[in-house]
Amino acid sequence: MKAIEEFKAILADENRILGIIKDELRAVKEKYGDERRTKLTIDTSEIDVEDLIAEEDVVITLTHNNYIKRMPLTTYRSQNRGGKGVKGMGTKEADFVENMLITTTHHTILFFTTRGRVYNLKAYEIAESSRQAKGTAIINLLQLEKDEKITAVIQVKGFDPDRYLFMATRKGIVKKTSISEFSNMRKAGLIAINLDDDDDLIGVKFTDGESYLMLGTRGGKAIAFSEDDVRAMGRTARGVKGISLSMGDEVVGMDILTHNSEVLTVTEGGYGKRTPTEEYRSQTRGGKGLINMKVTDKTGFVVGLKVVKPDQELMLITSDGIVIRTNVEDISLISRNTQGVKLMSTAMNDKVASMATMDQKNE
Repeated sequence: MKAIEEFKAILADENRILGIIKDELRAVKEKYGDERRTKLTIDTSEIDVEDLIAEEDVVITLTHNNYIKRMPLTTYRSQNRGGKGVKGMGTKEADFVENMLITTTHHTILFFTTRGRVYNLKAYEIAESSRQAKGTAIINLLQLEKDEKITAVIQVKGFDPDRYLFMATRKGIVKKTSISEFSNMRKAGLIAINLDDDDDLIGVKFTDGESYLMLGTRGGKAIAFSEDDVRAMGRTARGVKGISLSMGDEVVGMDILTHNSEVLTVTEGGYGKRTPTEEYRSQTRGGKGLINMKVTDKTGFVVGLKVVKPDQELMLITSDGIVIRTNVEDISLISRNTQGVKLMSTAMNDKVASMATMDQKNE
């Protein structure tokens, strides 16, 4: 009872409380006090924002109309089961996913443009959106110049000097550059390839130094060659001739040849076909190539070429903005020197303008 009475008296008197605190602190000082052994200085190091971002698996999608968004991979999978979706969309406003990357928030995404420049973003810099959201216009994230369009999207996990980026232009120029040349990027972008004024970059592929590349032309020619035929060059180099083009012809597609795949070719008139990759023998870089598609007034010129597998889907887009979607395995498998079969009926004065493929599993 005496102790309780004393404690109540202390709690009721602020001066006694402060006096006890002083006495206890003096006792600690006498027991533990010595010279300071740590130094207080100004921290001049910079905090890396990436260290503050949790690393997680994400899906990055870029649509045909250049809208980009990021979604957690777990969310995408949980929302992605069920029906196949709309087979055909018949409005000019129709948009669809043309590039899809499964990556992590810490990986670098490279964006190559028709003008031969490359821009980069960390995956976490792309705004996270819901499955149904439209996303962000890519022009709000990258300092694109006027009339500059995204022509290829590549994800980079590291800048291994033994991995390469293989580029092809509309005029048949090809170039191979070590990925390490792109390790120090600026927000304003870098030159990936020096282009002639009348040329455009039409495709970029990630290669391992031992790949076989294919170029396809508007006039129905194609050439396949080993990337060993192209020596590695610096970023600002122009490149070398990949295919000798006839007057008025131009390259419309570039892809990596793989075993057990087919070459899918599509024309302006809506004709197309699959051809086994074995029919495209390896040639010397810079040659005229082989006949890939019989181009006639009925078929129109070739608009695109891609190496595909049967479990993918094909999107065809016309100049009027009409989009149709079909399974690759439903397209006839026929030889090189043919005109193909009708894939899409187009209205008068309308024609197929471009093509894109995607995995069915990523519907």
